[in-house]
Amino acid sequence: MHKVIRRREVPETGPLREAGLHPLLARVYGSRGIDAPEQLDLGLERLLPPDRLLHAGHAAGLLADALAAQARILVVGDFDADGATSTALVVSTLRRFGCDSVDYLVPNRFEYGYGLTPEIVALAAGAAPDLIITVDNGISSIEGVAAARELGITTLITDHHLPGRELPAAEVIVNPNQPGCAFPSKHLAGVGVIFYIMLALRAELRARGHFSAGAEPSLGECLDLVALGTVADVVPLDRNNRILVNAGLRRIRAGRARPGIEALLELASRRRERLVASDLGFAVGPRINAAGRLDDMSIGIECLLAEDAAGAMIHATRLHQLNQDRRVIERDMQAEALQIIAGLGLEEGAGTPAALTLYQGGWHQGVIGILASRIKDRMHRPTIAFADGEPGELKGSARSIPGIHIRDILDAVATRHPGLIDRFGGHAMAAGLTLPAAAYEDFAAAFVAEVQRHAGDVELQAVIESDGELDAADLDLALAGELRYAGPWGQHFPEPVFDGRFELVSQRLVGDKHLKLVLRPPGGDIVDAIAFNVDLDTWPDESVREVDIAYRLDVNEFRGRQSLQLVVEYLSIVRQ
Repeated sequence: MHKVIRRREVPETGPLREAGLHPLLARVYGSRGIDAPEQLDLGLERLLPPDRLLHAGHAAGLLADALAAQARILVVGDFDADGATSTALVVSTLRRFGCDSVDYLVPNRFEYGYGLTPEIVALAAGAAPDLIITVDNGISSIEGVAAARELGITTLITDHHLPGRELPAAEVIVNPNQPGCAFPSKHLAGVGVIFYIMLALRAELRARGHFSAGAEPSLGECLDLVALGTVADVVPLDRNNRILVNAGLRRIRAGRARPGIEALLELASRRRERLVASDLGFAVGPRINAAGRLDDMSIGIECLLAEDAAGAMIHATRLHQLNQDRRVIERDMQAEALQIIAGLGLEEGAGTPAALTLYQGGWHQGVIGILASRIKDRMHRPTIAFADGEPGELKGSARSIPGIHIRDILDAVATRHPGLIDRFGGHAMAAGLTLPAAAYEDFAAAFVAEVQRHAGDVELQAVIESDGELDAADLDLALAGELRYAGPWGQHFPEPVFDGRFELVSQRLVGDKHLKLVLRPPGGDIVDAIAFNVDLDTWPDESVREVDIAYRLDVNEFRGRQSLQLVVEYLSIVRQ
């Protein structure tokens, strides 16, 4: 799909340059809202304190009482990387705090659905827990919490998803997005929320004299999990989240990650010494997610809980294989989805509706979220992909574009058209839903109409935000290295992208569909570049002499030698 390159406004960067930053880096930071050098301080001492998170202290007291009473605690997690890291964090930390009876349950997503449902409570009751802690879920689990209460089980809900009109009647709810919570960072991932609760719990146990002299555990050991879950869940990297991710990355680079993360990095061919946030998002996170998509998330959790390298590698190898299987399934589903779109005559963009819904019998429930994301990226439209659920129902996974709050859209559809949606949940950019199979066509029409109603001034043309053009002198290995570690980069704090026109010196395919390029900037020397997953109907094309590209500066390492490489985000032919 054709994309528009739009350059960011160049802000005033005097204070940043005066602090000694490279002018280009000062420009990049300034365009991301940083206007003072002290805002770049990502030390852990700058972390927002736990007492600002509503009910964190109450949760700490509840947990401290449970530990004192030797209560049986059961953690109910979610089936993605955020849920897995959250589960591993709370289980391992409670054990280090002296809890001998803590276990976890992550039910099969295809049998029990999402959240603390009554069915999951019934399953959990088999372990006779005194306390259920949800992580990365539960804010919408009204019936499940009620079922637990009837069985005499106390519930602690920890979540970060947006609440509905009614909250569950849990003993305690900790969620930065619940009404009345003034926590300044609304973008904590589920793993960030439970990390804060563990900070509050440690303080509570310290006050009670729980720890013997010199035996208080360091929660720094959890930061690799916090970084992984935060990046993998693609939450906005505000300053508080960047502090958490930065600390976790530093820990991993220093060789102090838990064995499971080390094993996953090894299988993904990522060197921990050079690790950046995108490695967690594109290499480690998908391998953990594959367990929840295709099998059982307990594989991912056990990998993260493993205490030795050999045990971790067994689980990591299984995750690696599941991820390869997921790629094959995804490839086939994407080909089928593109055939559906081609049949609708939408590929050219003319008359493309404001949103897309896609369904085909046989699609895998665990992969429709990735499929929706891929089609959303390709068509730049909010997209929902559906698969068969229980007899007579469809399960959907929705992905959105900036400016269209997908959970609010689903809420509006449910309000305007009672009965079209059985249940839904999520946040601005992603959501899940279930609806009667017979209602699919009516829902599709209502969904498109609702998105159209909200679209207003929303950009329905795919836009690449660029940090501008670089001088030939800035195409420099040292500067690329500085930019690489200047983040952590991620959602709402994007890695720098630049644009410009280059002479195309040579081109060749590598792998199945990657284009290796040699480019020459105006007045400069040749530079290597690579464009991943190019359109094979267009490339390679030996007739092309010039290209307009949007790209990132990167450091390529091959056989111990580092060199500058441009990673091409968008490639357009300059017609003569």
